[in-house]
Amino acid sequence: MASPSKALRVVEPAWKPDHLPAFPAIALKALQMIAGRDTSLLELCSLIRSDAEFSSAILKIANSPLVAFSKNITSVLQASMLLGFRRLKGVVVTVGLREYLNAPFTPLMQSCWRHSVACALIAERAATWSKLDRDFAYTAGILHDIGRVAMVTTMPDAYARIVESEVDRPQDLLARERKLFGVDHSEAGAAIVRAWNLPGAFLEITSGHHAEGTRCAGTASVIAPSCLLADVLGFRVAKYRGLRGYADVVKTFPTATWEQFPAEPDKFVAELTDEIRVIEAV
Repeated sequence: MASPSKALRVVEPAWKPDHLPAFPAIALKALQMIAGRDTSLLELCSLIRSDAEFSSAILKIANSPLVAFSKNITSVLQASMLLGFRRLKGVVVTVGLREYLNAPFTPLMQSCWRHSVACALIAERAATWSKLDRDFAYTAGILHDIGRVAMVTTMPDAYARIVESEVDRPQDLLARERKLFGVDHSEAGAAIVRAWNLPGAFLEITSGHHAEGTRCAGTASVIAPSCLLADVLGFRVAKYRGLRGYADVVKTFPTATWEQFPAEPDKFVAELTDEIRVIEAV
């Protein structure tokens, strides 16, 4: 019998950005059009109509309680016109992220998905209360963890081992990722933004959402606290011992939002959970 010192060591797979699965083309186009004008609405609508799954998902969301239009939406064009270009892009990216993770979800994939959607929903609220760009905040929230999503998609077993045991803070998780894979999910996210030729605003968000002592400007300022608040509210991927309390994290948002958050976190969790379930049912 081999001695413990001679036991086989698990060799983790290397991070290979060139070998990533392709993000759904329609969602990628929507991201690349993020700086476009409303005149691109028909172009995006045409892309959606060319794909049965995306068309079905857009119609389901347009007819869901999340949108609450007063009439039944029966066509992608009608949904696109009523949603508007900016909101439509956010919906398309949400559907794209779900497709990228693949179904059926493993528990780890579901955790990544719910964390991203919770972050997006929180960021959308915070941006609205601060009179910032709510549609970009939502899309940035969905995309902020794309590096981790890619790691989980391409190295599911290895990444599952990353989150098996607790760490004190998200920064400790990044250190664990760098030790095993040579890159952390923030760095991986930045590499993906460059590879997909996405607008530069996403570079700051994917690479800096766990950076300590760094304060982004404008709409990007709500993404890092939204990510942290999603963790605090239980929509987390890893187990953290040292997370700050709800009230403390709320005060890391722009001042204008502080009094807008529900006083009781349990109420907020229930609200977000209901919205995530509606999106998952699409």
